[in-house]
Amino acid sequence: MNSDISGFYKLKPGERRKILEERAGLTEEDLEKLGTFASLKEKEADDMVENVVSMHELPLGIATNLKINGEDYLVPMVVEETSVVAACSYAAKLARKNGGVVAETTEPEMIGQIEVNGVKNYEEFRKTVMNNEERLIEESNSADETLVKFGGGVREVEVRRIDKENAAVVHLIVDVRDAMGANTVNTMCETVAPTIEKLTGCDTNLRIISNLADRRLARAEVEFSFEVLERENVSGREVAEGVVDAYEFAEADRYRAATHNKGVMNGMDAVCIATGNDFRALEAGVHAYAAEDGYCPVTEWWIEGEKLKGRIEVPVAVGTVGGITSVHPTAELSLKILDVDSAQELSEVMASVGLLQNFAALRALATEGIQKGHMKLHAKNIAKQAGAEGEEVDMIAERMVEEGNVSQDRAEKILGDF
Repeated sequence: MNSDISGFYKLKPGERRKILEERAGLTEEDLEKLGTFASLKEKEADDMVENVVSMHELPLGIATNLKINGEDYLVPMVVEETSVVAACSYAAKLARKNGGVVAETTEPEMIGQIEVNGVKNYEEFRKTVMNNEERLIEESNSADETLVKFGGGVREVEVRRIDKENAAVVHLIVDVRDAMGANTVNTMCETVAPTIEKLTGCDTNLRIISNLADRRLARAEVEFSFEVLERENVSGREVAEGVVDAYEFAEADRYRAATHNKGVMNGMDAVCIATGNDFRALEAGVHAYAAEDGYCPVTEWWIEGEKLKGRIEVPVAVGTVGGITSVHPTAELSLKILDVDSAQELSEVMASVGLLQNFAALRALATEGIQKGHMKLHAKNIAKQAGAEGEEVDMIAERMVEEGNVSQDRAEKILGDF
């Protein structure tokens, strides 16, 4: 596969699907799912959630140009915000000129929590639990023999003191392999809780996965030479210094850090939704991780020699099996387009997208301002709201951007002049 595609945004949807067919090896059946713009049938939707009355659709776009660990990727992104896919594609195009993104992940380990009350002597409680660690692991793994068969299962047991009177928490550290893992981990916690009660004489309460997946981290790094960053009337060094300054602002101020990290999640959430994963869990984990030592940015940017360098480290709990990834038609198709072999590889892609998305936002802020590029695309939506159709949309949008007046009133006035 070659993800380096110039002018993809200029093509019509059908032309883009044709390129996708060739690059990602899609079948006629795959193209039918993409071509309908409504691939989820009523029965499938009704089985997925309760009280279904209709479908609420979001655009599925393809980010191009991504090169990660030497491999090319076409990345499906589901998002409603204007310019997200374009920004990611542009950042990836610049990054590949310096070799693309390098990414890695830790083992896919999730944490299951068992809350325990009535702990009068914490040290005795901890000793009892840890003395029976092998038994607890064995009983937990009996709840999902298939996971164990594929090399997963509980790896260890931890005991933690928490800030609650006469209480503690037992953690099951579970290697979930290519699953997100929530259902499996929750079942394991439920399975082993009665044994903990018998061993300790204490009462268990909540038994559930933690979405702070800080044992399941994805990391990515990227670099841009000053030459690549050069813009009209702005040197590459000035662009790099602007990006670093914007990062340092986020590092120094949590109000800015929240928006900084939101930009990261623009990209990560979009891939998460496209592949049928739980973007609320992803958001919760990333922001909790960012707040570990006072809320801070999850990326870092610095200048080294004649290059701008960046890195990201975030918890990414996603799967390529289980959940709706194998029952939602376009989620399944998105994974086929991505052509990832494991949940860990998917995590690497998502962290890379988050890093590139962050770069694109900081670069825009440091040069032309975030609104200029964003408003070029937003203007089309305004033109449509004013009643423009067909070629009128582009003509009105272009004129509003040129004038620096993107508003429905102006769009209606221009439309009336046609």
